Amino acid sequence: MGATVLEEIILKIDGMNVSCLPGSSILEAAKSAGITIPSLCFHPDLKPFGACRLCLVEEISSGRLFASCVTPAAPGMVIVTNSERIQKHRRNIVRLMMAEHPESCLVCSKGNRCELREIAAALGIGESRLYPMPNVKSFEQVNPFIVRDLTKCILCSKCIRVDHELVVVGAVDYNLRGFKSRPATLHDLPLENSSCTFCGSCVSACPTGALSPNTDTFVGTPERESISICGFCGVGCSLLMGSAGDSIVEVNPSGKSDTVNGSTLCVKGHFAYDFLQSQKRLNYPLLRTDNGWERISWSTALELAGSKLLEIKKEYGPTSLAFLGSSKCTNEENYLFQKMARLFFGTNNVDSGGYLSGRFALQGLSDRLGRVSLRKPLSSISKASAILVLGADPTQSAPVAGYYIKRAAKSGLPLVEINPRKTGLSSLATFHLGVVPSTDLAALAAIAKCLAEQGWIDHAFIDQCTTGFQDFYSKLKTLEFNHLCAIAGIDPEAIKGTCELLAGKRIAFVVGSGILRQKHGPHVLDAIVDLALMSGSLGDRGGVYILARECNEMGSWDMGSAPDFLPGPYPLSDEEKRKQIERLWKTKISPDPGLNMIRIVEEAKKGHLKALYIMGENPLRSLPGEDRIKRAFKKLEFLIVQDIFQNETTEMADLVMPGAAVTEKAGSFTNLEGRIQCFEPVVKPPGEAMPDWEILDSLMLLLGQSQRYGSLARIRKEIARVVPEYFALATEGIGGWVKGETALFSGEHGGEEIRIPFSRRIEIGQQAKESSLSMRVIFGSTRFHMGSGTRTGRSRRITRFCPDGFAEISAHDAESLGLQEGDKIRIKNQNGSVVKKIKVNRDQPEGMVFLPWGFDNNDARVLIHLSQFGGPDFEGWNSCRANVQKV
Repeated sequence: MGATVLEEIILKIDGMNVSCLPGSSILEAAKSAGITIPSLCFHPDLKPFGACRLCLVEEISSGRLFASCVTPAAPGMVIVTNSERIQKHRRNIVRLMMAEHPESCLVCSKGNRCELREIAAALGIGESRLYPMPNVKSFEQVNPFIVRDLTKCILCSKCIRVDHELVVVGAVDYNLRGFKSRPATLHDLPLENSSCTFCGSCVSACPTGALSPNTDTFVGTPERESISICGFCGVGCSLLMGSAGDSIVEVNPSGKSDTVNGSTLCVKGHFAYDFLQSQKRLNYPLLRTDNGWERISWSTALELAGSKLLEIKKEYGPTSLAFLGSSKCTNEENYLFQKMARLFFGTNNVDSGGYLSGRFALQGLSDRLGRVSLRKPLSSISKASAILVLGADPTQSAPVAGYYIKRAAKSGLPLVEINPRKTGLSSLATFHLGVVPSTDLAALAAIAKCLAEQGWIDHAFIDQCTTGFQDFYSKLKTLEFNHLCAIAGIDPEAIKGTCELLAGKRIAFVVGSGILRQKHGPHVLDAIVDLALMSGSLGDRGGVYILARECNEMGSWDMGSAPDFLPGPYPLSDEEKRKQIERLWKTKISPDPGLNMIRIVEEAKKGHLKALYIMGENPLRSLPGEDRIKRAFKKLEFLIVQDIFQNETTEMADLVMPGAAVTEKAGSFTNLEGRIQCFEPVVKPPGEAMPDWEILDSLMLLLGQSQRYGSLARIRKEIARVVPEYFALATEGIGGWVKGETALFSGEHGGEEIRIPFSRRIEIGQQAKESSLSMRVIFGSTRFHMGSGTRTGRSRRITRFCPDGFAEISAHDAESLGLQEGDKIRIKNQNGSVVKKIKVNRDQPEGMVFLPWGFDNNDARVLIHLSQFGGPDFEGWNSCRANVQKV
């Protein structure tokens, strides 16, 4: 059957014929026609509430007044929005609000952006001319993020509705009644003692100064406001950044339509950008000498960098050099960086921080699916009929992605979670399958077996779009269901209940670093695809959503910042694409893969690698085995580090070049959805620091390039020629979508029929072996730190709120070890040891310790062995074994 076409409603507003869809409010109809109706409680992303009553309008036929935000438009209505009667009511409402409001406009942080003040001015009200009605309420500014001055609250309920409807936390709600009514936390506790996540979305929505950012550097209206993109996680939120002088003083959601974050942010995106004011910022090029660091000019720095790299190439050959790019740098910068390595130095020894996020696992998936992409808008999660989250806590690692899942689950979509420990999604999950760490393979095999044997699969999709199912099913039948459940540590009845829930449903699979960074990561992804094929859950029928950790993790891979991939990303083994790029670049490219991030360290330690150029990464903080890496780097003849901070890695460099942060340059990022987002600089870089693409452009000219690119537009045009999927980057200049990434999967791609094969082998892993190390340590993210904490660790707000790391243990383990909240424990294994204060988590499984990344110089990494993903001694970076003792 065809889609139902809704007939538009026609009504008259202020003498103008206005059409709108059925269900639209009068306020929405008026706005669509460009008619302004004042309101303090209306928000386009929230359900209408009708609290402020300023949006009153008059219906001519009945003479009734009603709130336009909650009144549906009806055919034939004749509405007046600005009559003297209405104006009188609006003035009285505003005067009553002002009589209760403190007279502090001159010192209020909201400044000229106060919506109450703006509406009062439009109505010609300078003072209330009523007896003052002081409504003194609490003033709270203990936490470093949000100041609550509820004396200025007008009870619009935006903060409450944002919290409940968009962020889905429920930290605040109305408390008390009448004149004493106010938004409050449970038991009226301070925000820091509540479930508040400090996302700041309520602050951005507040129309007055009742909620404001906690800052001691700037108060009032910023001098300038600019649109930018968040440089933290892979969601890529759109930001409106306020600046004064050369400092970022305020951050809010951009308010632009069709952004990934809408009206929300997380605590990092909203409040952690004060890291830019760190005293550790690099301002000038620096050269290591016998007498310490010497400040040098840019011309000297670039000439030295180019000459030393060419000299080492000439003496030792192309394989003696390596280039480590960044998943935090822009598409344009990653493209130039890998091109420089391959064109001028003839090496594929190119990698980025994306390696640490589990790119190895994704590469295997790319080989299996070909050009059928898994990148999709997060908004499409709600179009599935069930959600399965594996190895992820997006409420911590990518909170805005977590909002999408929570909203879908709250609306009734079944949610299943496979994770060793409970997360911020667990309270909304229908089933939480608490697997033994790194046994996801067995759990997925049990689910696949149960679904297949019960016939709860999509036979039509399997026949049309897949191959090899009968062979796959035959192998499934040989597996013993209870044995699989025993390996995973899950009650068989929980698996059966999960399968009944998922039967016949199109599933959205959300995959996090707990899968991508584990020992069996590639096999688990294969098992997830098998489940997606069995249930017909690809394309518009569901899909697989990969939660990228870094802001340009996907883009850096697309640009070829990988030792075995060219821009595209196309494998080096793809001779046709390789020769095509050779013709464009007028060079020869070796088909042999280069060194990945770990092998770069290994080859440096052996003395085979002589020079390393690092752009925007801090491996001495992000990688395990710090002492081993230091010994390796000391053997290098020349180490160049291009960064925004003095950090652990710059301390070992021979030459340091200061780059620009995301807010200080133009460029583009590609988020986890495949959305290309362009941005412009908000403030200038400090001192003589330069955008990284300008540094690379100047260096490539010295290396022999015929002319500078000179602009991002020229770089983008070249990217579009090399990577046609990025056509939108060059033609639109404001971004778009990676071509084909959002296309619906229909069994055809590019006019050629696509059939995706089922796995030829079914891996189930092994039951956990007995170990002398009694506890299982689970590593993960918190919402307060990004990655290794190089940037968030320099945020004054973040470090003030959570200055020290911690370890979570179960109440049972705390009792058996004689521990209380705040006591210290030593976590030790063969790789190293860390000392942490404990938090007792009553939902934590026994025998398990949770240790977050980013704190205390990212010392959690010392418990992990430095080894290649997929290597024979690789045990995964998501968990490890250790002993725990009280300090």
